[in-house]
Formats: sequence, C-alpha cells, structure tokens
Amino acid sequence: MRTRQAVAAATTAALATALLAVGVVRTAEHAEASTASPGAKDVIVHLFEWPWASVASECTSTLGPKGFGGVQVSPPQEHVVLPGSGYPWWQDYQPVSYKLTSRRGDRNAFASMVQTCHAAGVKIYVDAVVNHMAGGASTGTGSGGSTYSHYAYPSVPYGTDDFHHCGRNGNDDIANYGDKWEVQNCELVDLSDLKTESSYVRGKLTAYLDDLVSLGVDGFRVDAAKHMPAGDMAAFLGPVTGDPYVFSEVIEGGSGEPTPEEYTGFGDVTEFRYGDVVGGAFAGGTLSNLNNLAGSMRLGSGDAVAFIDNHDTQRNGRAKLTYKNGSAYALAEAFMIAWPYGVPQVMSSFTFGNAEAGPPTAAGGTTNAVSCGSGWECEHRWRTTANMVGLRNAAAGAGVTNWWSNGSNQIAFGRGSAGYAAFNRSGSALTRTFQTSLPAGTYCDVMAGDLSGGACTGPSYTVNGSGQVTATVAANAALALHVNARSTTTGTPTTPTTPPTDDPAGCATAATSFAATASTTWGQNLYVTGNTAALGNWNPANAVALSSATYPVWRATVSLPGNTAVQYKYIKKEGSTVIWESDPNRTRTTAAASPCTATWTDTWR
Repeated sequence: MRTRQAVAAATTAALATALLAVGVVRTAEHAEASTASPGAKDVIVHLFEWPWASVASECTSTLGPKGFGGVQVSPPQEHVVLPGSGYPWWQDYQPVSYKLTSRRGDRNAFASMVQTCHAAGVKIYVDAVVNHMAGGASTGTGSGGSTYSHYAYPSVPYGTDDFHHCGRNGNDDIANYGDKWEVQNCELVDLSDLKTESSYVRGKLTAYLDDLVSLGVDGFRVDAAKHMPAGDMAAFLGPVTGDPYVFSEVIEGGSGEPTPEEYTGFGDVTEFRYGDVVGGAFAGGTLSNLNNLAGSMRLGSGDAVAFIDNHDTQRNGRAKLTYKNGSAYALAEAFMIAWPYGVPQVMSSFTFGNAEAGPPTAAGGTTNAVSCGSGWECEHRWRTTANMVGLRNAAAGAGVTNWWSNGSNQIAFGRGSAGYAAFNRSGSALTRTFQTSLPAGTYCDVMAGDLSGGACTGPSYTVNGSGQVTATVAANAALALHVNARSTTTGTPTTPTTPPTDDPAGCATAATSFAATASTTWGQNLYVTGNTAALGNWNPANAVALSSATYPVWRATVSLPGNTAVQYKYIKKEGSTVIWESDPNRTRTTAAASPCTATWTDTWR
C-alpha cells in the first residue's frame, strides 16, 4: 500500500479470547493456517479502481468465459475526497468510515456486483484497509457524507484512544524501518494508526469484514499488513464468518523489519521477489534459469501470491516491467500464469504519467471501464494473458515437465499431459521440434488465436503419437497449447464471424501484423516502435523485434488498441547502434470491428 507521495510502506499482543468461540486457537508465533484457497481456478485479476458496475459487466463478458478465478476490487469503504489534489488514487486508501460508499459506487451497487460475478463463476476479493484511518491533513466530509478529523471518525466511531501515539520523531511518523516496534506502532505517512491490540478496535474490524462476507465477498487482500503484528491480525480475522481466503501485503524489508513469513499462519502473502526475478528475466531477455524460480523466492509456492507488478510498484519504480513495456511485459505475465508457483495475480490498470493520478474520472467519480481505452489499459484482456488462463486451468495440479532452454533467451516447458508453452525473448524466430507430454492431436496456439466452433482462428500445430510438435515461435513471442483448445477440424484456420470474448465491445484490442521489407547487414535486426506502450513509446530499448524467418520480409504481430490511430517507424539495431528510417512517421488506424486483425505491409525507407 502507498499513500500521498506513493511512499514505500513501511506489540505483538495476546490473541483475543473470541477466537475460542469459533473453535480456533492461535498464537502469534504459531497461528493455525487458514484452509481457504482460491481453488483450482486461481488466477486473480486486480481491476484497479474499476467501478462496481464495470466489474460486474467484466465478470459476465470476459472473466467468467476466460476462466479467471477471482477479482481483487479496490477498497469499498467510505474514503476522503480530495478535489484540490485531482482525486488521486491513494485517497481510496484513507478510510473515513466502514460505510460501503466510495467513488466506485454505493452498497447496493457493490452487492449487485458480487452477485453478478458469482453467477459468472468469479470470486470477489476486497482490498481491506484496516491498519489506519485518514491522515491528519485530511479533514472534512467523506465519500459517504461522514464528517471526520484527525483521530476522530464519529461514523465508526473511533476516537483518540483508539489510535497509537508512538511519541517518536516529532510527528509520530515511522522514521526507522529497522525498528519493528516503530513500524507497527507509529504512523505511516501521517495516517491515523489503529490500536489493533485493542479489543474494541478488533471488534470494529471484524464487524467490517463480516459485513462484506454477508454480501458474498470471498476473501481479502489485507493492505499494509506489515504495519500490524501478525497476532493482532489473527485476532480480528479469526472470528470473521466462514473461512475467507486471505492474502496479506507484506513488503520484504531489511534487518529488523517484520518478515513475510510471520504472516503465513492465516493465509497467503504477497511475494515481492517474484516481479523482481521474473520481470527482470523478461526485461533482460535471460530466461534460462527460470526453472530454478522457486529457489529464488522467499516464500514457498503454497504461501505466495505472485505478480509481475501491482498498483504500487507500477508507480514507485520498483516494477521491472509494466504495461508500458509492451511485449516483454505481456510475455512475463503469460509465463507467470503458465508456471506453477503461487497464486498468480494479474494487474489491470489505467494509464498514467503522474504517479499520483487517479483513474479516468468524472467529477471525482470513476468513468465506465467496460469499453477499455480512454485511459483504461485492460491488460487482462490481452490475448497473451486471457488465453493463458485456460492453459493454467487445464493443467491445475500438474507439475513442470519437458523443460528445454537454449541457455539464454528461449525456453519451453510442459504442464504434465495438459499443456505446453514456449517463450522466445530473442530477436529472431525459433523453429524446432519440441518434446511434449501432450496426447496426439491438432492444437490451437492460443497465444495467436482462439478455439471457435471446433476450429482454430490462428495457427494450429499437430502433436504426433510421441508427443512431438514442430513449431515456429516468432521473435519476442510465445506459443501455448493445451488439451482444452484442440481443433476438431482440418484445413485452413477460420475466422469467427462475431467478436471473440476478449473483445466484447468491438475491437478493444487489434492483432496487428507488421510485414516490412528491409535489407540488413549481418548482425542487424529490424524493430518497430511507435507512440503506444505496446510499441515501446518511441523508446528503441522497448521496440518490438521483427522475425527474419521470411527475410527480406520481417514480421511480428502486436496487440494494439482497437480503432486507434497509431504512429510508428521501423529501426535497425546492432548492439547499441540504432538506425531510424526516414521521416515522416507512419500513421495507420487499427481494426475497429471483427475480426480485429490487420496486416500493415511496408518497405524500409
């Protein structure tokens, strides 16, 4: 969790006797692990700052059909309203009360969203802000009409005695993150720090979470968990009705800080190393050691929530990759979903230049996100993300088989007899005969197309009786096959006559194929870059590599925003040398209607 300047998050008490009432006995050192889990369909998408009506629509149109298991929604409780600051995203992390009225909608809209998502087979996980209330500089009226001031929140009610006053550093803020007591008893950037050892405060927190469960909420992501002793958390989580799935945000810190392992007794914990290792591998193109991924993590797979980026790391610079990195990010997300470590969490965000910017807004509220575009990035709809969910679900419980690597930037692996994936982070196409454990048959490459009416809308590959498949993986691309995407027809791939389910409102994204004729010298490769994140935002380091498999025609297919004018150019790269083609910029408009594909044929100039 971050607030204000997106600052990095920075008395273990005896457990409440109320835990005995539900037949659970825990201690701070040895808390009984929750039996809850996301289940076999475990991919979670964080629809960051999405309004409730948009979440409901997305569950029905995309998340359910694609097999996503759950949605993490932004905090639903009443929060501060800061029009003078441009309604920043972090205002939602400054609670005023536990009324369910936020800029995303009211209680009725929230309850309706939960019911709609459940009907689509999608669970709801709430981002629970329970460490603190609004900061001292924020005084006024909240999003639900409640008045408040520093240490006084009458709608709960909380008063001065319900907060820590650590008496250090002049303003009670945390100054020394190496002092565990200070991290858990002083204030996180002036936010009123709740006295979670208090039975009264614990009762209020349990009641808030219970209220959400009564509306059908399936679990909680506990914000700023490291700022609360694990024993305190177990005390207010234990009495919550049922057995909700819990995962705690604990940022790994230095010596003296609370550790992620302390919080595994009552749920899973966010594994911040994952984005560093996997994001770093795909950013740098060195993938060959990813088969040793578990050994690089702090948490075991059964205790971890994995992610490439989240709403904080996107903004504080920690993320190795974000949506702004185009294909490298898309491949890292696809790998995370395919590889069996932890619970994978996909980020679906909005575009931003200012790290404090709020979502696309109208008078401080939040605009409809369903159509995507207009500021909503919708990474979860990218085919490389959405279609990989099907592979993960098909292979649930299966381990890694048939690992292969070229020792550098090309890898492939199976998931038992259910799936197989190959990743090529090099600048040229990869063609080889891969050994899989798949049963014989014709498979759709779900990274490049869909299964529709028994036929593949994109490339298909035949696996022989020995489990072998000969395939080509384009530069900076992936291939994915699984048993639930097998063609029952033969011949030329067909194109569906209706938009695919990942583009429910026309062409939210358009699969755009570049075919550029260009002569190069030995060692040179051709790339395309342009004014969108998927093309690297004019940064040669993030440009999309084109395959030379059909030289002198260089090819690559990129997912671009639909019905959008795009400017682009081709560049030649050899080491650190970059040669740009001549002006002016090329300009074309991506596909606006089904089948949401186009080929742009050009000649180097």
